Amino acid sequence: MAATFKVALIGCGSIANGKHLPSLSKISEVSLVAFCDIQRSNAEQAATQYGTPDVKIYEDYRELLADPSIDVVHVCTANDTHAEIAIAALEAGKHVMCEKPMAKKAADARAMVEAAKRSGKKLTIGYNNRFRSDSLLLKKMCEAGELGDIYYAKAHALRRRGVPTWGVFLDEDKQGGGPLIDIGTHALDLTLWLMNNYEPHVVLGTSYHKLSKRENAANSWGPWDPAKFTVEDSAFGMIVMKNGATIMLEASWALNTLDTKEARTTLSGTEGGADMTDGLRLNGEKYGKLYENQIKLDPKGVDFYEGKKESMQDVEMRLWFDALLNDTEPVVTPEQACVVSEILEAIYESAASGKAVYFD
Repeated sequence: MAATFKVALIGCGSIANGKHLPSLSKISEVSLVAFCDIQRSNAEQAATQYGTPDVKIYEDYRELLADPSIDVVHVCTANDTHAEIAIAALEAGKHVMCEKPMAKKAADARAMVEAAKRSGKKLTIGYNNRFRSDSLLLKKMCEAGELGDIYYAKAHALRRRGVPTWGVFLDEDKQGGGPLIDIGTHALDLTLWLMNNYEPHVVLGTSYHKLSKRENAANSWGPWDPAKFTVEDSAFGMIVMKNGATIMLEASWALNTLDTKEARTTLSGTEGGADMTDGLRLNGEKYGKLYENQIKLDPKGVDFYEGKKESMQDVEMRLWFDALLNDTEPVVTPEQACVVSEILEAIYESAASGKAVYFD
């Protein structure tokens, strides 16, 4: 069957090659026709592996967007360019998937929402952790009311020593921050989505540069350069929602803790609780007794057969193009992602001022 969508990638680095391209290549309705990167060799390499025979290579994204045949653009660039490129793509008549976080600044995220509305094109953000099997199952349970009114939650994004030392991750000017905007954004998005609560009232935040200046530090990807480590090494926030619910957000690349977990959530409701410890764990009370249940997420049902498995990235891309094919709302809406950016910015603002930040 001929491809339905002609798709272009802007930014051909690690996130494009590690996530987007392998999954896009599995979708029969997708034809990868153009690649753009400020380092031409990156675009050429990606095009050789994934592109169509008549693939086009660009170094300037504006030239790519001038091609009227391109239907969909995936933006996989540094945080400070997300808004600029995504808005230009929407205004050029393209549907857009932009990597997380939505933008470096909340005002830019709001501008992206408005651009999508003006253009009539679809915009989604790459919060792929919504598409894990535990996340999807817990979402169904929350929607069915099995936890009741969820009034307390923890959003976890803790690494003991997991500082990314490549690219521009340590550059505050390019990224807007460190672990909070990089991995904390996933944990917060997942928690807000499961709670279906996008109305923050007040935020109190702290951020730290306690370990970032250490020389020859232990780290998963080798020692970082303290002179280049301009972002926080950890940050924490308390978010009170308009309905009174409280969310505690914790994010670190470097923290002296053994309680590490990333893109996970803990939910406490009136009818039960849930966390993502060792799969999906539920707790509550029945018939005057407390209970704990462990949900088995492994699809294996018989010996010698592992069952059907689909990665969260594959599910994310499949559902994104289902939304385009069927003209339905994407799972991750720009309005939802914008609230994540607004809360993250409020945590940074509170950490800098030492004061709580109130929303309207």
